[in-house]
Amino acid sequence: MAALVLALSLGSLLAWVYLAFLHGRFWRAEVRLEPGAAAPPVDGAWPPVVAVVPARNEEDAVPRSLRSLLAQDYPGPFEVLLVDDQSEDATAARTSALAAGDERLALVRTPARPDGWVGKMWAVHTGVAEAARRRPDAEYWLLTDADVEHTPGNLRRLVAKARSEELDLVSLMVRLHCERGFERLLVPAFVYFFQKLYPFPRINDPRSGTAGAAGGCMLVRADALARAGGIEAIRGEIIDDCALGKALKARGRIWVGLGPSEYSFRPYPRLADVWNMVARSAYTQLGYSPLLLAGAVLALVLVYRVPPLLVLGWPLHGSAPAGLAALAAWGLMAWTFQPTLRDYGRSRWLGLALPVAGGLYLAMTVDSARRHHRGRGAEWKGRAGAGSAAAAATRPG
Repeated sequence: MAALVLALSLGSLLAWVYLAFLHGRFWRAEVRLEPGAAAPPVDGAWPPVVAVVPARNEEDAVPRSLRSLLAQDYPGPFEVLLVDDQSEDATAARTSALAAGDERLALVRTPARPDGWVGKMWAVHTGVAEAARRRPDAEYWLLTDADVEHTPGNLRRLVAKARSEELDLVSLMVRLHCERGFERLLVPAFVYFFQKLYPFPRINDPRSGTAGAAGGCMLVRADALARAGGIEAIRGEIIDDCALGKALKARGRIWVGLGPSEYSFRPYPRLADVWNMVARSAYTQLGYSPLLLAGAVLALVLVYRVPPLLVLGWPLHGSAPAGLAALAAWGLMAWTFQPTLRDYGRSRWLGLALPVAGGLYLAMTVDSARRHHRGRGAEWKGRAGAGSAAAAATRPG
């Protein structure tokens, strides 16, 4: 028993040494597009851009997000398309009211969704097709969510970054709502875990095979998207942003970083809110593989559960080497969480609670697998995420 306890503690410590010092500096939260980073294009010309905003039942969100887009200080031609995916509320009416006062904004409605398409991707595809029809000279599409508020200089910064570094994709992980309830712990942990899965320095390194993106804010070069097969190439992807990043990196250069000024104002105050967000796609991340799920569970237990259990249970197991190794692992865990906690204005002592967040995200991942095997596919805004053919293809049996 003593040997097993020591082996578990040393295994956890080695895992944290790797994560802290050898895993792409993911936890440092240093890759970001700062508010002042906006140099003009080399040729002095700001290219045409069209923003495509997919929305379903977003009547409370679209006025705020659309106004922030229309307030961009972008010097070049810029238009905004709100793509209403058969909303059952006043999303279309509120968009039309805003469009009546600004000719740069237009409302687009999705036709019936074909089988095999994820709901959000069908909306984005519809919007990009309409954008190409309206502005065939557009150089970039700005793909952004209906709950994201942009600072006035954001588009200028994105285009300057893309043009100066010849990037096919510039993507920002926007700041998430983190003010009350379970958000205080689980939202910073979500950002931390996302960067652990997709270390930004590795994504941005052309020599690395790691690819990804953050779907809340993505500036995509129009011709690069076309070469990658368009949105149709990722029509059935649940984790669509990372799939798009992978498709574009296979043919060009991409960049992903934190966007400290851009803000997703959608709240997640209840545990159920965060739970549903994660359970929607966690099993997809594992390729719907029971073997990978088992491996992920064991890894998460070793990394997040073993250190606090062996530290708090020190009087029971009585092994000083095991207790010290577990304490060091817990310390590294809390230390690597500090930059993200600072970004979100949370107490540094929450670093010690990262095992709690890790345990909850572990449970969400298991629940994601349970939902899948019960035939409950991913949903977008209360509707099945893919058409019937794709849903049948993923259903067991």
